Amino acid sequence: MDEQLSRTIQYGVNDIPPPLRLLMLSLQHLMLMSVSISLPILMAAQISASGEPASNLIMFSMIVCGIASILQSSNLPFFGAKYLCPNICLPSFFSLTVSAALDGGMPLVRGMLIFSGLVEMALAPLLHKLKKIFPAYIVGFIIAMVGISFIRISVISFFGLELRGDIVRNNDLIIGAVTLLTIWLCNIWGNGNVRIFCLLIGVTAGWSLAVMMNPEYRHALTTLGRFPVFALPSISGEFLKLHFRIDRMLPFFVISVSGAVKSFGNLLTVQKISQPELEEIDYGPIRKGIVTNGFAKVLAGILGGMATGISSGNIGLAGNTKVLSRWIGIGAGTILILLSFSPVITETMMMIPKPVLGSSMIYSGCYLICTGMEELFSESWDERKTFVIGISFVFGLSTALLPEVFARTPEMVQAVFTDPLPTATICVIILNLLVNLDLTVLSWLRQSPESIPASKGK
Repeated sequence: MDEQLSRTIQYGVNDIPPPLRLLMLSLQHLMLMSVSISLPILMAAQISASGEPASNLIMFSMIVCGIASILQSSNLPFFGAKYLCPNICLPSFFSLTVSAALDGGMPLVRGMLIFSGLVEMALAPLLHKLKKIFPAYIVGFIIAMVGISFIRISVISFFGLELRGDIVRNNDLIIGAVTLLTIWLCNIWGNGNVRIFCLLIGVTAGWSLAVMMNPEYRHALTTLGRFPVFALPSISGEFLKLHFRIDRMLPFFVISVSGAVKSFGNLLTVQKISQPELEEIDYGPIRKGIVTNGFAKVLAGILGGMATGISSGNIGLAGNTKVLSRWIGIGAGTILILLSFSPVITETMMMIPKPVLGSSMIYSGCYLICTGMEELFSESWDERKTFVIGISFVFGLSTALLPEVFARTPEMVQAVFTDPLPTATICVIILNLLVNLDLTVLSWLRQSPESIPASKGK
């Protein structure tokens, strides 16, 4: 399977596409990343920020995402997983960040994000101790959960909803279906550039249809003239203030650990896609990737942006198109930094219709789910694996299916049980160790040099 996968790769990890193609591929990934820009906008609305504070929050969040995307795709001495894994603003940190902002303003948010980043960076060197707890079926399960983890947001967007009691409109259904069908047809039956740029073609077709069918999308485009083409952030005295609160450290610590686990799952997935020839996990790039994620959170705290992390959707897009060049991540990050200084471009990205974005995420997620399932069942099965995978699936999926149940649990439990990926990953690691404890002890006893003489002496 690995040889077949390698032959179908359009651009390998270290391949550099031609300049124009690199630009188009970077824009394709940037479109998928743009969905996360809504988070700093929503946060600004939640904390009643407007004017300079709101624009700075959005601008610095985009800058941090861009810098993190460049670093992750690079191969520096201490930073970078050297894979194509762009960064986006993290939904998992949203509620905790808003709560901190309402309690202590942006100085408290910035201080706690720095704390979170340092926690994640401190966890990275511990990865070398995990080598024996990730057999093939665990790796496959985690890859599948990466895709499953954003089903909720992708389906909500596909139907054009915001979960405010709004009704699904026929036009949004048609726009979403046409976008998804276009992407799928281009990917399955397209050749050359059509297949490589299937997402870009689908988004263009869906957006064009939305403008024709819905007056609100046409009207939104007419408002772009109100926004400046270029703007710089305004630095006030508030920018230099940092606050830390002991009572906030525990929830931020727990969400940081959960974030590190989620980063591990994403990096494990992108390594499997990018280097299918590897027989064992290479922990070096994964460790550097987690360090980079932690550094990005520290940078977000210093500048005043939102917490960022690796985008599962972009990993799925890379796997589907077999375009894995890390230079695309550098290109997308560079463009995002440049766009952060152009409010009119930022607003244009925010106007991509929800059904179009939802279709793009569904397309990306399906590859990860199926690839993970294939890896999951690639070896013989037994009752131990049934127990480990079954229970982990139940608790992982329950965070998406029954969020109201976890909302009534203690705050520390909520910080872990917020998303299918970190929840399922934590469960599967612990259960795999427990259910195979007898085999682990027996193997250790057989390998121990002291156990053999002792038995002979008796």
